[in-house]
Amino acid sequence: MSTHDETDVATRATALLGRELHAHGVTLRITEVEAYGGIHDPASHAYTRTARSEIMYGPPWRLYCYRSYGIHWCANVVTGPTEQAAAVLLRAGEVVDGLDLARSRRPGVPDVRLARGPGNLAQALGITGDDLGSELLDETGAVHLGPERPPVGRVSAGPRVGVSRAADVPWRFWVTGDPTVSAYRRSPKAPQASE
Repeated sequence: MSTHDETDVATRATALLGRELHAHGVTLRITEVEAYGGIHDPASHAYTRTARSEIMYGPPWRLYCYRSYGIHWCANVVTGPTEQAAAVLLRAGEVVDGLDLARSRRPGVPDVRLARGPGNLAQALGITGDDLGSELLDETGAVHLGPERPPVGRVSAGPRVGVSRAADVPWRFWVTGDPTVSAYRRSPKAPQASE
């Protein structure tokens, strides 16, 4: 992966922190993201072009959804540029509107954990495969981003969660100290940093 690609993906990822995402009656403030550099990133779904990852090669600001472990949906913002297929996984957020609806989708879960972790985030928002390809800058759509926000303040960075390739690339970004941020879990398949 080149430094140029890293800077572009990192910039796009950190710019999403603090921005609101609206979906199916719930709004959350994004507090944690993970960047993937597309064709230059061996941890990205787009590193090898497949039918599943095809949407990532198109124009930016569309929603890429996929099932994780065949159970949970995960939501990604395609950031481009086109044909580079970079995207940002939405890892966590704070529900700021539609709290009762989010609670009904995640019963018995404390509010601070409603959208902690990518599968939980999609579940709280009601995002499924039916939302694949949503135009995230179209505010009339069922799933869309709110306007850009000023920088959130302190942002922390670290290795990505659960990937076995390029595991030590520090492209996970989160709002420092935010209680909705998920815990880091290294993939057991990832080599140790010294290897």
